[in-house]
Amino acid sequence: MRTPRLEIAYHRRGPSSGPVVVLVHGWPDDPSCWDGVVPELAENGFCCVLPYLRGTGPTRFLDDAVPRSGQIGALAADLADFVTALELSDVLLVGHDWGARAGYAVAALFPQRIRGLVAMSAGYATGAALPYELAHNYWYEWFTATERGRAAYRDDRRELSRYLWSSWSPPWPGRDEQFDRTAPSWDNPDWAEISIHAYLHRWHEAPGDPAYDDIESRLAAAPPIKLPTLVVHGELDRDNTPATTDGKDELFTGWYERQVLAGAGHFVPREAPQATSAAIHRLATVSGPG
Repeated sequence: MRTPRLEIAYHRRGPSSGPVVVLVHGWPDDPSCWDGVVPELAENGFCCVLPYLRGTGPTRFLDDAVPRSGQIGALAADLADFVTALELSDVLLVGHDWGARAGYAVAALFPQRIRGLVAMSAGYATGAALPYELAHNYWYEWFTATERGRAAYRDDRRELSRYLWSSWSPPWPGRDEQFDRTAPSWDNPDWAEISIHAYLHRWHEAPGDPAYDDIESRLAAAPPIKLPTLVVHGELDRDNTPATTDGKDELFTGWYERQVLAGAGHFVPREAPQATSAAIHRLATVSGPG
């Protein structure tokens, strides 16, 4: 599907006439993170749409001159453009990690086609104050500020990502096989530059793409999310700790619930597919048709 800046690759599963669920993967990952979730949803009548984020898999930029930005404003615009281009409506939006960050932004700023949000493993409106535990966890983000770190993102992306997968969660069945199936998606020619920019921009070490200045300015004010929202976090997440989603109730003015999954780490859709499916069904029940 072509949007103003991208040709976004995506999968579609389930009946086209069913309620639409757009499932947005995180980083470093791809749509296969939903493999344990989609069959159950499709069998229960949901139309599942799974895009590849910019810099991942077959998704490509239309213009070589467009900055390879990884900022949240860019991810949000991509997602809003994708939903609009496919003419989707009453969408249950489900995002993990980067997908959750994009989902929050779309729910806050572009809610017209969205029915409700499930956000996993990342908090909304994360402030500049940072406990040392998180600073320790985010070493890979600070790593992009060094030439050696940027070289690792470009030249050693598989081993870097393998280490992150192994350190963010307890082992889960099939992890190594899942990693091997997912890793080719990071051979996208833009993956490294988008990943590097995402973290440099997040910590104000690189400017953003001016095309997203308005979105970034609006997000900086932490606009409340009025849509029904369910936040799911793994108790043992060693990247974005559960504290990053705690105490955010005042940012959600519609129906809001937060679940912490015992025994789960960062990769909730892979580690706890049944709980992920249950969360989506829960949101579908409380949000109702748009």
